[in-house]
Amino acid sequence: ARDWYLALGGPEAELHKHFIAVTSNPTAAIDFGIKEENIFPMWDWVGGRYSLWSAIGLPIALAIGVSNFKELLAGAYAMDQHFTQAPLAENMPVLMALLGIWYGNFWGAKSQAILPYDHYLRNFTKHLQQLDMESNGKSVRQDGSPVDFSTGPVIWGGVGCNGQHAYHQLLHQGTELIPADFIVPVNSFSPLADHHQWLLANCLSQSQALMHGKTRAEAEAELRAKGLDEAEVQRLAPHKMVPGNRPSNILALNRVDPFGLGALVALYEHKVFVQSAIWGINAFDQWGVELGKELGQGVYQRLTGQLDTPASDASTQGLIQHFRERHRG
Repeated sequence: ARDWYLALGGPEAELHKHFIAVTSNPTAAIDFGIKEENIFPMWDWVGGRYSLWSAIGLPIALAIGVSNFKELLAGAYAMDQHFTQAPLAENMPVLMALLGIWYGNFWGAKSQAILPYDHYLRNFTKHLQQLDMESNGKSVRQDGSPVDFSTGPVIWGGVGCNGQHAYHQLLHQGTELIPADFIVPVNSFSPLADHHQWLLANCLSQSQALMHGKTRAEAEAELRAKGLDEAEVQRLAPHKMVPGNRPSNILALNRVDPFGLGALVALYEHKVFVQSAIWGINAFDQWGVELGKELGQGVYQRLTGQLDTPASDASTQGLIQHFRERHRG
């Protein structure tokens, strides 16, 4: 954008009139040509996954409007207050954290499915992947001692109705225990005939199927009612059995508006923190991520020919050589 501005004749002395910055490195922004009064500073100790409430939320405010951004903050604040004030037996972040620990540490669940039934939440699972796995993907406690239990689960999922034709089969009849969070608005922003009622029906029935399942006797009765002979009934019945007793939560919002979304994001933030506190790990660092960034500098320099010494392992060096020989740049 800076090059485009200068190429079209914009004077560099007036660059500051056209650019603002959100950064934890104001010096670099000033060197870039942005005036100090045009810089929105942010703390360098705020991880990206927790930062949308800070100055980095400016693009959100520009996209949805300041009043809606204030509603987003208000929803988060409401959840903050609930978390700090509600009794533990009624405290949503605490209850969800304890359920996750119960299924993960005591029942061996290694992953959790996040299943929003709303197109506007189609990227919410991706956000929770970073929030949860970057925060609690740790193998040592805060004092540096190793943990001897599972910490952060693998977070996966996606829009519910699409998932029903893909990975829900694994949830219902697979060999892994996978807790699921269903997230659904009571009211739609795009009401059309009875579409939303069908959406709700799909969501609730999936949760119901996970809970109840289908017994061998029920499967046999269904097949006999269709007129199949007994040999065929006995052949098919084991395949139609569904174990049931598989855990899920249903989180029902009034609608996916800024207030509700702010509360939903804050709910999961506090849940992740509670789990980290119980496990004794630090949810606010990400040294594994930092290692990749550090190594990336050396890989880049070798890819571009700035560094002649080989990489520290033959595998990476071989890959660097492969790309250098075949890259058309």
